[in-house]
Amino acid sequence: MIFTMLATVSAAFCTQQPTLRKDNSNQKVIRDPAEYNAYMAALRIQDPTQRGAAMEAFARNYPDSIVYLDALEQAMAAHQQAGNQAKVLEVGRHILETHPHNLRAQAIIVAIDRGTAANGGPAAQAAMKEACPYAQRGLEELPRWQRPENMSEADFESLHRQMMDIFAGASGLCALQNKDYANARTYFERALQIDSNNLQNVYQLGVADLEMNPVDLNGFWYCAKAISLAERQSNTQQPVNRIADYCKSKYTSYHGNEEGWDGIVARAATERVPPPKDAWNINKAPTPAELAVQAVRDNDPANLSFSDWEFILSKRDASTANKNAADKVWQTIQAKEKNGQAKLKLAIKVISATKDTIHAAVTDENQKANREDIEVFMEKPISHLPAAGSIIDIMGVIQSYTPNPFKFTMNQGALFQTTPAVHTQLSEPDIEKLLHGGVTPKRAAELVKQKGVDFTLDDATEGRLREAGATDELLLAITKAKK
Repeated sequence: MIFTMLATVSAAFCTQQPTLRKDNSNQKVIRDPAEYNAYMAALRIQDPTQRGAAMEAFARNYPDSIVYLDALEQAMAAHQQAGNQAKVLEVGRHILETHPHNLRAQAIIVAIDRGTAANGGPAAQAAMKEACPYAQRGLEELPRWQRPENMSEADFESLHRQMMDIFAGASGLCALQNKDYANARTYFERALQIDSNNLQNVYQLGVADLEMNPVDLNGFWYCAKAISLAERQSNTQQPVNRIADYCKSKYTSYHGNEEGWDGIVARAATERVPPPKDAWNINKAPTPAELAVQAVRDNDPANLSFSDWEFILSKRDASTANKNAADKVWQTIQAKEKNGQAKLKLAIKVISATKDTIHAAVTDENQKANREDIEVFMEKPISHLPAAGSIIDIMGVIQSYTPNPFKFTMNQGALFQTTPAVHTQLSEPDIEKLLHGGVTPKRAAELVKQKGVDFTLDDATEGRLREAGATDELLLAITKAKK
């Protein structure tokens, strides 16, 4: 668009030329023949690079000329024709030094700066810092802009619309970068009234809508429309993928899954405007806080897992409903501990330990992340400290918790000691079960020697054991164990 606008500027100034003498026309009059000849010589140069340089030289040599501004604008148009964007910017900035309200120079700088910002990199921030004030000033001054005498009504109307598109779109991006999403939406919508297929404005309007709180559902349509525009206008797949990844991610976050997204993308490709807002059928996924309330509403807290308890308690401060849900879970924990008279047994992953305190993780998620969610104060000093990363059983009374960051506080902690197993004698069914379960006869014979047996080997018993897979070695061990 910036190059189209420059072409319009160039065409407008080529329609009429200044004269040497005063007449009844509206042409500008250059009274100095040398000045006139220098200007006309520069204007007649066919090579755009040379013409641009010649017009700049004229402006330097004749700073008080009546066509000084015309020369600089001709230089700007010539450099555009030559594809020299750096020179276009240089001349545009020069114009604004002496004519700070020149709308065409402002529009050109804003458009180029926005393109620079879109490419990213170290120059992006500086480009928008320059563009934003010019864009705002342009929006303020454009309604008062009068048609130049040497510009046709059609060219004036076309240029007016192009500059409005540039100023409104850039102002939208400036507001978006400042997280002023409501004003960004207003500016982008204004720009899209002029060019509804401007990819930058369509996509960035979608971003503004989707970053709002609450989300404006139209953002999903603009996002989807941007995907179809990018597919048609981009030479590579990278811009399409970047837009599609952002849009689908926002939809999944809002809706809870990708269901329905492909349909929105397909419809937007054939639609010119978003559907009415009451026609949207996108259900919002419940928030984590809402899920916590729902878990207690739909289940007896006593039947929920320890991870569920922790999740619900962590959302305590989100709302009144969340506090009520957390209170029910806390009451359940207190009831299991009989209000401090009984201890809970937990399997924990040790993060760090001293003789008096263990910092540990309880839930699977926190154990994998090595993130503390319980601090245990020991009833007695620990004689042998558990190693960091080890899984141990602990007993104690959960005294309190903090929701964010979440952590239980357990008092009266003690390492859980298992009772040594009693080595009871093996029965005939025990041995048959071992053999049927895949234990080899040799291993079964070793167990018989360790534990003994509580039965006597007779013919009937021997037959049953042989049928189960017993060998002579095992039967001999049984016979000896019973003696």
